[in-house]
Order: sequence, then C-alpha cells, then structure tokens
Amino acid sequence: MKETIGRALHFIDGEFREGIAGKSFPTLNPVTNEEITQVAEGFAEDIDAAVKAAHRAFHEGPWHDMKAKERAQILLRIADLIERHGEELAYRETLDTGLPIKQTRGQTARAADNFRFFAEMTTRMTGETYPVDESFLNYTIRRPVGVAGLITPWNTPLMLATWKIAPCLATGNTAVLKPAEWSPLTATKLAEIIAEAGVPKGVFNVVHGFGETAGAALVAHPLVQLISFTGETTTGQEIIRNGATTLKRFSMELGGKSPVIVFADADLDRAVDAVIFGVFSLNGERCTAGSRLFVERSIREQFESKLAQRVQKIRVGDPFDEATEVGPLIHRNHYLRVQEYIRMGEEEGAKAVVGGLSPTDQQGNFVQPTLFVDTKNDMRIAQEEIFGPVLVSIPFDTEEEAVRLANQIRYGLAAYVWTRDLQRAHRISHAVESGMVWINSQNVRDLRTPFGGSKMSGIGREGGHYSFEFYTELKTVHVALGDHHIPKFGN
Repeated sequence: MKETIGRALHFIDGEFREGIAGKSFPTLNPVTNEEITQVAEGFAEDIDAAVKAAHRAFHEGPWHDMKAKERAQILLRIADLIERHGEELAYRETLDTGLPIKQTRGQTARAADNFRFFAEMTTRMTGETYPVDESFLNYTIRRPVGVAGLITPWNTPLMLATWKIAPCLATGNTAVLKPAEWSPLTATKLAEIIAEAGVPKGVFNVVHGFGETAGAALVAHPLVQLISFTGETTTGQEIIRNGATTLKRFSMELGGKSPVIVFADADLDRAVDAVIFGVFSLNGERCTAGSRLFVERSIREQFESKLAQRVQKIRVGDPFDEATEVGPLIHRNHYLRVQEYIRMGEEEGAKAVVGGLSPTDQQGNFVQPTLFVDTKNDMRIAQEEIFGPVLVSIPFDTEEEAVRLANQIRYGLAAYVWTRDLQRAHRISHAVESGMVWINSQNVRDLRTPFGGSKMSGIGREGGHYSFEFYTELKTVHVALGDHHIPKFGN
C-alpha cells in the first residue's frame, strides 16, 4: 500500500495541534534519505501543556476511578483497532525506520497483543492479606500513581510504545509519550486509534521533539511521577540525573551487548539459525541482539564457516520487498556510526569474513551484514553496543572461560546458551550476569515474565505483574477487628 503521510502533530488533551513555537523538523526515508513529512517540534511549553492535561485527566477525569473491567474493554478496543489498521501501521513503520515489512507486520501484531495481555492482567490485579490473630486484618491494594512520562526508542517504535502505554493505562495512570525523533509516524497514528477507542481526553498525550529539549522537559516536570525509558545507556544516566530532584520513579531498559555461548554438543544447525536471526533481524537494531558469539574452539572453524555461508546470502534491499531480510539503517548518522565501528574492527585486527565497509556513495543507509572473526574480547567492537548488523565471533576452551568472557563487559541485558547438557545450561544461566537467559532458543518473549537487565543495561523490570509494580503505588491498610490496647498519654 501507499499513502500520503501528513504532518505529524502533537496530541494534547484530546486534539492534534502544532507546537506552541510553531517549529518543525523532517522525518526521513532511510532508503533515500529524503523527507517523508514534517513533524511538529515540541519544547518545554508543549510538554507543560501535555503534562497539565494528563494531570487534570488523572485527578478530575473518569479514568483514575473507572472500574478495571471498563478500562480493560477500552484496551481491547485499542487492540482491535491496531489490527484493523495493521497494514497502515506496518507501512508507516517500514517507511519511517527501514525495517522490512514482514518484520513490521509482526511488530504490529505484537502491539495489539500487548494491549490484550494487559487488558486481561488489569482485571487480575490483586493485593495480599496479613491477618494478625483476631485483632487485625492488614491488606495491600495497588493504586495508580499519576502522570507517567514514556520515552521510547526508534528501533521498534510502535511495539515498544505499546509495551509501555498498555500497562500504564491499564492501571489507571495517564501518560505523555515522547517518541524518538527519528521515528514519529506510528505514534501519531496510535494517538488516533487510542482516541477512537474511547480513552478520555488528556489521558494519553504525545509530544514530538528532541531529547535535549522535549525529553529533558518531560523528565524534569514536577507533575510527572513516573519515567519509563528505553534507549541508550548514557541517555538513561542523564535522565536519572535530571529526574532526581523530583524523586521520580524510573524504569530503565538500556543498552546491551548480549553473549551467545555455543558448545560443541549443541544442535549446530539450529544454533546457526538462532545466532543469525538474533543479530540480523530488525536490521541489527535490537537491544537484545546476540552480537557477541562465543563458540567452543573445537567447533570454531566449522561453526564460523556455516555462519559465513548463510550471512553472505542474507537479502539486503528495499524494506517493502517481501523477500528483504535486512533493510537500511534508520538514519544517516546511525549508518555512519555503524560504519565507523566496522572500520574500527578492521583496524583493531579482527577479520571481516563477510561484509565490511559499505559503499560511501550510496543514497540510502544500507550496511552489509558483517561477520568478524579473530576477535578478541577487549576490542571495542566486542565491548561496545554497535546496534547494527554486525556479529563478532570469539573462541573459548572451557565452560569457566566462556562465563568469564561473557561477563567481562559493562552490559547485562540478555544471554543465550546452546548445549545439550542441561546441567551445564543451568550452571551457565545462573553464572552469566544478565537479566534474561534463553537456553537453546532465540529471543522468544513470554509477556508474563519480567523483562530487563542488570549492570549498565537498566534498572527495574516490566512485563506481567512486574509492570504493575512500577505503574502502581502499593498501599497498606490496617484494620482493627476489636478494641485492642491503646496506651494512654496525658491522664
């Protein structure tokens, strides 16, 4: 499909509007680096208007006190509308990000799943009771917190926005979404869908803009009590600093450089499939990408040869072509950054057996899927998050060495282990410093489980009831069941 994309406007207090300053910026097509449309640029005054609308909607509107079942019905309508507009959303996402259309269709389906999942979860939200003999009944309840600031990344913008919006709204909070400036198009369509589903005005707001202005203003605003951020680690550090003065609650899903550990006894063909999918799907722009391969030395040559043969055949091209597996990177600046890492890897002494530097005179942001061998664990390409279609391979000799090498990094988001030895798989899963581990699998999400990382990969967990721990305030109520002794002062 093709459609004319209009200006991407802010959505504040139930209406689309231009920014107060009247400024805008372009969003670009990664295939051509030509302008798709103009985007309203938000500043502190636009954030203030959106936050105040969300604050009014929380304290004066019906959303906060609406029965959970009624909120759930609205969330289910949002899911239905996402599916109804699925092809348009996938088209916008591909146009804006360069992700292959087959993959954006999958992300759109997951966006609908997120709303359905949290619609069901909100009707199951319970507390705990703490009876004390016959004298007291103490119990806990969960209440919405207030206005949440949701700051989303550009790599899978629609799905990751819904991953935050769904539990935020399900629990009765209101929200201001600040989408990444490189990928604003689906956020605008999502605002239309949320309004059409019957979410009251002011409950959900969108302000476009840059992190240094709109994002910083959202983080610093005194009426915003929650910040959920997905993005780069240094940005997360800055957000925590800026929000500290108002004691905001933070959920941070930050960078990753996740290890894949492959032992000689693994099903090597399946492991090859998983390694390739894990780092080259979504154009390599995936936070949980298994971008560091540790392969047992006895099978190193065999495994790297299998990888090289397959990586050479990855179809790079027009993201709207159904056969494309890797499209262009989202922005020229990011393309240049990834190119610099490839150049750096070659200078450090690693060998690009597939891929390498891309032509400098191309119009789009296409990067060849690249496999580095002869990599050492202290090289920058093995330590720093590249966030592109680049895989590094490092050999190991023993289980202990594999764990040590995997842990010699500042990140700790995900890890992947391939072995038929179940005891070893569990030992390594416990020893590797990461928030999540997949054994004999690529990244397959279970929405009930906690998602998040350790070390410099983040703070907190979202997913299942763990999302509700972030988006709700836990309150304890103490009820006296009789006339217990009260000390008397002043008699």
